[in-house]
Amino acid sequence: MTFFIEIFLQIIFPILLLLALGAFLQRKFSFQLKQLSTLVTNCFMPAAIFLHIYRSSFDASLLGQLLSYLFIFTVALMIIGQIMAKCLSLNKGEAATLKNSISLMNSNNYGLPVSQLVFTVNPLGVSVQIIIIVVQNILTFTYGMYNLLSTSRSIGSLLLSLVKLPVIHALLLGYLFLLFNIPLPTFIEIPLDQLAAGFIGLALLLLGAQLSQIQLKMFHRVITWSLIGRLLLGPALSFLIITLLGIEGVLAQSLFIASAFPTSRNTATIALEYNVEPQLTAQIVLYSTLLSSLTVSLVIYLSFLLYV
Repeated sequence: MTFFIEIFLQIIFPILLLLALGAFLQRKFSFQLKQLSTLVTNCFMPAAIFLHIYRSSFDASLLGQLLSYLFIFTVALMIIGQIMAKCLSLNKGEAATLKNSISLMNSNNYGLPVSQLVFTVNPLGVSVQIIIIVVQNILTFTYGMYNLLSTSRSIGSLLLSLVKLPVIHALLLGYLFLLFNIPLPTFIEIPLDQLAAGFIGLALLLLGAQLSQIQLKMFHRVITWSLIGRLLLGPALSFLIITLLGIEGVLAQSLFIASAFPTSRNTATIALEYNVEPQLTAQIVLYSTLLSSLTVSLVIYLSFLLYV
């Protein structure tokens, strides 16, 4: 229990403080969050991703295990969401919201800061999280968008949106520099380091500011099942797949922890943009983020017990 409390205080509580500070500052100063979000997504996050990939080292067998896990885990979550939506007899908007909320995790401005705090002395854990970020972004702009817009937008336009993502460019450049051992000039590395160092704080402040604008309404049954699917079934499924694939060590820890992250804030963004249950989606993001402070702490604690 002491170790669990220590994890909460050292990893989760600092994140909650920054979320609360972001919410307070937004209430006081009313920032233009669209511009801040664009800045984080197009500048700070790509810098952090590029440097983590550039400075990492991946064993080919580990990469194979990682990709196998992500494929099985992602498909399984999609199936769970589909089954839940059918069993609950939801309308199309509610079904799309439930499926997206279970499958799409906040790996960006929640998951990456958590991983950076947990794996401060082991860059492999952070590198794994970066791969998950890219996979989650691909899912958001393919599967997630398809759930909402399957009858009104072409696959081609969805793929075009995906190709334009700066995180994709940062990932590819990072691997090219790593693969061909290209030295990074000091005058480029220094500003990238400064941008990457500012990512955690700014990303969490922004998330807190965004959550502060969500209006709480009557608790919907979709919220309950979404929270069960994302925060409880996700880690349970992850543990099962990790065990079946025989994944061990830091890779197992990182994957298990990542499975517990709350619903992606991007689900609320695209739901609002295309007016598909925007309030319901926003409430799911808020509740899952708040409750994840407990579930993520527990999963981190278990990861240290299970995968030493």
